[in-house]
Amino acid sequence: MRRRAAAIGSAVFFVAAPGTAAGLAPWLLSRWRAGGSAMPALRILGGLLIAAGALVLVTAFARFVAEGTGTPSPTAPTEQLVVGGLYRYVRNPMYLAVLAVVLGQALLLGRPILLGYALGLWAAFAAFVRGYEEPTLRRRYGEAYDAYRSRVPAWIPRAPSRTSAP
Repeated sequence: MRRRAAAIGSAVFFVAAPGTAAGLAPWLLSRWRAGGSAMPALRILGGLLIAAGALVLVTAFARFVAEGTGTPSPTAPTEQLVVGGLYRYVRNPMYLAVLAVVLGQALLLGRPILLGYALGLWAAFAAFVRGYEEPTLRRRYGEAYDAYRSRVPAWIPRAPSRTSAP
């Protein structure tokens, strides 16, 4: 039953948070109408970024349910620290995925306003992570989070070392 509640909570949060940041807000800024004449290669890259970002979001949300038995929402956190899957390579794959979707929309639609929005969104994400999320995770998971944080970068993905545990 806990996993079911976590899955429902995660689905609701998926619509509320990434749905707003990567869906509603870009739509309000662009009405998803193409502007200018973006090169076909940029449009293709944009579509790939959108698809990759969406895939990362879905898998990361699923990992919170399966591995953490909770949600990404601060109001219903996981029971265990989530460190598997993409979280082995970067601590913030969901934020990066949202940014990829927004940047993809900017390229696909040829809308510079979405590039500016992505920059502001990244600044907001970074401030939230530094000011709220990291201190909260440290209090909740203690040394396990400190160890995880010391071996996995926050924003630039990299392969884990062979000697470090997942």
